[in-house]
Amino acid sequence: MKNLIFALFFTVFAINTNAQTTPKNAAAAKVITKQTVDIACGECQFKMKGKDCELAVKIDGKPYFVDGKGIDDFGDAHGKHGFCNAVSKAEVTGEIVNSRFKAREIKLLPTK
Repeated sequence: MKNLIFALFFTVFAINTNAQTTPKNAAAAKVITKQTVDIACGECQFKMKGKDCELAVKIDGKPYFVDGKGIDDFGDAHGKHGFCNAVSKAEVTGEIVNSRFKAREIKLLPTK
């Protein structure tokens, strides 16, 4: 009888532990391929909440912070035409995962 109670307790404990550590269904990633977007500093130009100046893109009107590329990878972000002072256009490829854009490629487009 003791063994049966122990086995039952252990099974309930194992099921409960697994339920707490199994990740919830992650939001499906949205793949973006060679889409023209606005690119700039999320905090300075898109009024996003963050800790510091950070690169962001606007996809279909919604801003996303960028992972995989930094704000100074394209020049001085605080320069006259830098991302903190101006919104530029870029062609991007990557995916949106957990409300962030995971960049595979960012190609700045010439200004008109």
